[in-house]
Amino acid sequence: MAKQLLGKEVNEKLNARIIAECEALKAQGVNPTLAIVRCGERPDDLSYEKGATKRAEALGVAVEKFLLPEDVTKEELLKTIDAINANDKIHGVLMFRPLPKHLKADQDEICNRLDPRKDVDGMTDGSNAGVFMGKELGFAPCTPAACMEILDHYGIDCTGKKAVVLGRSLVVGKPAAMMLLGKNATVTVCHTKTKDVAAVAREADILVSAAGVLKSLTKEYVRPGQVVIDVSINWDEAKGGIAGDAVYDEVEPIVEAITPVPGGVGAVTTSVLIGHVVEAAKRAAK
Repeated sequence: MAKQLLGKEVNEKLNARIIAECEALKAQGVNPTLAIVRCGERPDDLSYEKGATKRAEALGVAVEKFLLPEDVTKEELLKTIDAINANDKIHGVLMFRPLPKHLKADQDEICNRLDPRKDVDGMTDGSNAGVFMGKELGFAPCTPAACMEILDHYGIDCTGKKAVVLGRSLVVGKPAAMMLLGKNATVTVCHTKTKDVAAVAREADILVSAAGVLKSLTKEYVRPGQVVIDVSINWDEAKGGIAGDAVYDEVEPIVEAITPVPGGVGAVTTSVLIGHVVEAAKRAAK
């Protein structure tokens, strides 16, 4: 039976650290603050906003909301971002994406209007450059950062290990690969054009599955001794709930350790987001 890499345990330690750092900042007169920018009222945005707000307030981080109509103009949204950039009391920004359809063509321009120093969700080119260069130019996307928090918490040393990442998205796959390189792993990234992905995956000591395809990670992809980080959140119609990429009942008995879905990586991402806000406040205070 594989060891369960539970997000709850990671959160307990991470949240304690965030609370302590937040209290230290407040003692210096700095009140870490997250701005939430939402265009329209998509149900998934509303759900995440509710969770992020609750987590932020529980950890001592203030939340300021900028709620815009779905038909907001590009100019009005840019004006809002400019105001946030100019506000020294706001340290981090969560802007829900994708933006409304009429702004899709301008999404890159709009995202990059945000000051990378306040980009706590890794959506600007500056943040991406920071991940690839190993510099504090912004922040990594929260999901791959949560993967690293899990590896750290459970004492999984990446040095010299073979790591395979399934997926090459800019949101998860690519930054996860760069962050694993930063931990001295030898990294391979698989994608839809990779030949015999299962054979490559079996070579991994650490396997990060970010394909976003339900039941795509079967027993053919794994071997004994592996650590599996299942990043994806897919809807499983048969079960009437969410599930990862892994066919869990097949994979779990084989590998050494695995993150469950739900209860794994997804459970840590919100705390990582709030932690980024506190870190942004610390950097600004310097």
